[in-house]
Amino acid sequence: MNINKTQTFILVIVLFVTGCSSEKTCIESDLVLVNTKIYTANPKNPTAEALAIKNGKFVFIGTNTEAQNFNCGESKLLDLEGSFVYPGFIDAHAHLKGIGYRELNLNLQGADSLKSMLTQVTIHANKLPIGDWVIGRGWIEKKWPEARFPTLEELDAISSDKPIALERADGHAIIVNSLALKLAGIDRDTSDPIGGKIDKDINGEPNGVLIDKASLLVEKIIPKRSRQDEKNALKEGLYRTASMGWTQLHDAGSPLSDYELLEEIKEEENLPIRIQFYVSDGDEAIQFIETGPYLDPQHMLTARGVKLYADGAIGSRGAAFFNKYDDYETKGFLIFQKEETMPKLIKALVNGIQIQTHAIGDLANSVTLDWYAEAFSSVSEANRMIIEPRWRIEHSQNILPIDQQRFADLKVIASMQPSHAIGDLHFAHKRLGVDRLDNAYTWRSLIDLGVVIAGGSDAPVEIGDPRIEFKAAIGRKDLDGYYQDYWNLDESVSREEALYMFTKWAAYSVFEEDIKGTIEVGKLADLTIFSKDLMVIPEEEIMSSQILMTIVDGRVVYSK
Repeated sequence: MNINKTQTFILVIVLFVTGCSSEKTCIESDLVLVNTKIYTANPKNPTAEALAIKNGKFVFIGTNTEAQNFNCGESKLLDLEGSFVYPGFIDAHAHLKGIGYRELNLNLQGADSLKSMLTQVTIHANKLPIGDWVIGRGWIEKKWPEARFPTLEELDAISSDKPIALERADGHAIIVNSLALKLAGIDRDTSDPIGGKIDKDINGEPNGVLIDKASLLVEKIIPKRSRQDEKNALKEGLYRTASMGWTQLHDAGSPLSDYELLEEIKEEENLPIRIQFYVSDGDEAIQFIETGPYLDPQHMLTARGVKLYADGAIGSRGAAFFNKYDDYETKGFLIFQKEETMPKLIKALVNGIQIQTHAIGDLANSVTLDWYAEAFSSVSEANRMIIEPRWRIEHSQNILPIDQQRFADLKVIASMQPSHAIGDLHFAHKRLGVDRLDNAYTWRSLIDLGVVIAGGSDAPVEIGDPRIEFKAAIGRKDLDGYYQDYWNLDESVSREEALYMFTKWAAYSVFEEDIKGTIEVGKLADLTIFSKDLMVIPEEEIMSSQILMTIVDGRVVYSK
């Protein structure tokens, strides 16, 4: 009797143990990534070696061994040995159509001298018939040996029978030839428009340089591109952005017609990357603020914001400062006007529209914060569609210490592009003097105050390469390793913070921190995969790390 009881007990134990040790049921996935190092941007589980994706979301993050339970049936297995996986990089400030047109039209971004730039324009102009416009973009004089803008006379020497308009890389100045000035009706008696400047020589004659809204005097007479041209440019921008490793782009100011074209592309062939769309200031922006945001349940194409413009850029001396530039008799100028702007801000709070404002100079940043604060005080939380609106200031380049604290107090997001810093270091000391550079690109100071920084590239102003942005953020040195002591290397950020700037903080800046920005089960499956470990390799090796793959919504949208 006792023996039988003992035998029965042993049998039960054996069966229990056998059942517990049996192989787990495999969960079929769409995509399984193994044999890699994954940086999740999630402090609770910072690294892993495998993950699985199903229906566009992460369903598993863990070890290679555990990943076997997700590799069955129709699951696709990717062995990523020798590569490194990150949450999908987000470009929190760029211009999608501009990226496309840069690739499709005369791209002057690679010109390493004024002579080279003029040669490119000449070759392009000679291919065009008389009367056609010569349009180009991307020139920047910062590192040219000549260290100056092109002149009216130099463009006239290229062509007197074809109007020429060449946009500076920052998008805040163009240089035109005499024919373009004539066609636009610009002469010595033409007044500066509000928010712009017609630059003139010592005799009071226009010298061909048109700053900020003055450029509209010429741009409005340039023959309009066709709807198909615009669509092609957007497509080119989308696929170029995906090939650079970005999984989402915040389009910083475009007409609603671009949104409509993006909707068409989404319906016809799906979008390779996610887009957060901001409507440019003007009549369309007023209309959009009234109607409210366009939210995409698939999170591929969302429009919830409006782009305002406080000032111009330092390079063209349009950025607005409290004190004058060191190399020119100007303080820059404010583009927007309070009487027009405040009603937009108040209505935006009521209707749940996110505001982003371009502000570079210390005056522009201070005034923008003033107006944000006034709007916040004017609309109670009870009357807001979104209690914490997460309004942004784009660029946030030069901020007085008192205003850095106000960023934190008002919970304003600083949308910043590290590549601007490594370009400006070559000339900003001449424009502003060394003392004011203590307030330039204050990434470390802002983070220490608790300010969220959303990292971007401002492409096509800059190249739009996430490796450049990451490297600039952690080092503040240009791609050749050049820097000066006045450039405040102590304002650099850690590699972890740099990763956050382009992932979780950028996601937070558009209210998406719960669905993306980190690699966690249940979140959208966006990934950027590099050939080298950005978190440990020497700074000088970052640019040699190849972008191997871009995954959006669980789909491989780019593979090298």
